[in-house]
Amino acid sequence: MASSLLDLAPVVPVVVIEDAADAVPLARALVAGGLPAIEVTLRTPAAPAAIRAIADAVPEAMVGAGTVITPEQVTQALAAGARFLVSPGWTDVLLEAMRASGVPFLPGVSTTSEVVALLERGVREMKFFPAQAAGGTAYLKSLAGPLPQARFCPTGGIGAANAPEYLELPNVGCVGGTWMLPADAVAARDWARIESLAREAAELKPALSAGGTCR
Repeated sequence: MASSLLDLAPVVPVVVIEDAADAVPLARALVAGGLPAIEVTLRTPAAPAAIRAIADAVPEAMVGAGTVITPEQVTQALAAGARFLVSPGWTDVLLEAMRASGVPFLPGVSTTSEVVALLERGVREMKFFPAQAAGGTAYLKSLAGPLPQARFCPTGGIGAANAPEYLELPNVGCVGGTWMLPADAVAARDWARIESLAREAAELKPALSAGGTCR
């Protein structure tokens, strides 16, 4: 097992599940494709049941809860079996709850001041969200100089085409995305297609820099 959530795979699928019955076959497809860390967002009523089903039936998956914005959701996610937590942003109250959970967590940031504030509180791994809208690779590259101790999982506006550009950055451990989960494939329960797309995502490598080398 990798020492950090950011090192499990180059991509963390961000999953929105409407029907908890889809959770297990979907998770199995993602794991078979090489993406073991699965973020199930708490955006739907089915999310807690989906997390619980994956935790119970797909032990090889590291299932987590995303869109965590309250301490109550931290408690709910842990009760369902979440093994990591992801938030789109953070407050001291939420950060305290996530830290007390005992599982890995990625608080969301989009500004330099938020990054510095988390570093001040001993947190070095963060979600950068919304990645493309907040400045993309250029912004993260600018942060690497003054704040090299911070590592990120950029999420938001990232797909197969631009993911390698993010993965090239020294302060990016992985990216989050949904492109391996097209809505039509999920609706059709086309798990084979999702597994194939997950495999392509798992094989993503950093883009070649101008000098022709990768990190």
